[in-house]
Amino acid sequence: MKKLNGIVAVGLAVVFALMANVGTALAAAKAAPTSKVNVNTATAEQFAVLPGVGPKLGARIVEYRQKSGGSFKSVQELMNVRGIGEKNFAKLQPHLTTGEAAPARTGR
Repeated sequence: MKKLNGIVAVGLAVVFALMANVGTALAAAKAAPTSKVNVNTATAEQFAVLPGVGPKLGARIVEYRQKSGGSFKSVQELMNVRGIGEKNFAKLQPHLTTGEAAPARTGR
């Protein structure tokens, strides 16, 4: 009986370890977007994958953008959205853009 209890305990430990690894992998995937999010065109769902932003805050960002003329002049304007303070913005800033600059032309 003791041997069976030991096997069950080891099995449970393995299951919990696997669950922890899956959770960590999912969190890492959410925290590491592959490209920058354009604050002027992103949907609530696109904002929601950024670190510190969930579905509610993502929707709030889109609502703020619509109410304030439809675009942000700078990514720093996000700090005007309720729920985005300096600390949250510091996590978000590397993942944000207001759009891509036009490529420089070379030659004539």
